Order: sequence, then C-alpha cells, then structure tokens
Amino acid sequence: MEQVRIPVNLHATHLGNGGIIKEYATISMPLLLCDSGGSNSYRHYIFKEDLEKLANEICVEIRIAHYPSYASKWNPIEHRLFCHITRSLRGVILKSYDIVKELIESTMTKTGLRVKANIIKKVYKTGKKYAVNYKEEMQIKFDEKLGKWNYRAVPIKA
Repeated sequence: MEQVRIPVNLHATHLGNGGIIKEYATISMPLLLCDSGGSNSYRHYIFKEDLEKLANEICVEIRIAHYPSYASKWNPIEHRLFCHITRSLRGVILKSYDIVKELIESTMTKTGLRVKANIIKKVYKTGKKYAVNYKEEMQIKFDEKLGKWNYRAVPIKA
C-alpha cells in the first residue's frame, strides 16, 4: 500500500476541496502528521468528525498520527521548514498578506526545498460543535497502541 506523510498544521477542512489530498490523488492512504494542540488536537471530536466527512467525500482512508504534547519539535514542518521561512522574512516590513505570501514562496534551499503558500480568506465560524450523537456513532478506528494519538478515518462504503 502506497502511503505519503503529510505534516498538518491546519484544520481538516483545508485538506479537501482542491487542497492537499487532491494533490496526492494517487495515494491510497495518506498519513497526516498532526500536533496535539490547536484545532487539530487529538482531544477534539470536531476534528475527528471533519476527518470522517473528508474521508467519505474523497472515498479514501486517512491515517492520523499526532505528536505527543510538547514534542512538536519533531514535526517536519517546524523542524525543517520554519527556520528557512524565518530567514526569508528577516528584515522586511510585512505590510500586506501578499508580501508575506511572496516572501514565503521565495523560500528555497540548496537541497531543493521550495515552498508553496496559499492565502485562505474564508472567515471561519467560532464555537462550532460536533453533532449531538457523534461520540456514540463515531466511525474512527483507533489503533491498539497509543490509540488516542493514532487512528484512521475510514470511509463508509456506499
């Protein structure tokens, strides 16, 4: 089974609708590497509910692995990318989103790292709650080892 590791520092709804998952359309089961905090926390049912919806929408099983709390230094995005983005932004007055996007996309290394950035102008509603009966009907499959951090969103066969 072919698998791709996708570090995720964003909410699950950013992955579908022409996002990261569609860029890897040939992958049979993407592996999302997530931090343990923020909107994609392993503790939030709303994140799991959105992952289930995405898995059903794209008909692909999605494997999720969360880094333990305070271990985000091992996240490839933070470990290998942010230092280079910081270097690209050094000494510049950030007057607009477009300037920030342009500078981030100019980030590159000798080993071939290139950065693609998107500005998402959607205003997200705060206080979103998971469905009343979601906890009882959840279709997330938790792994036997470290199940709270490692699980799969399996699409429902139609």
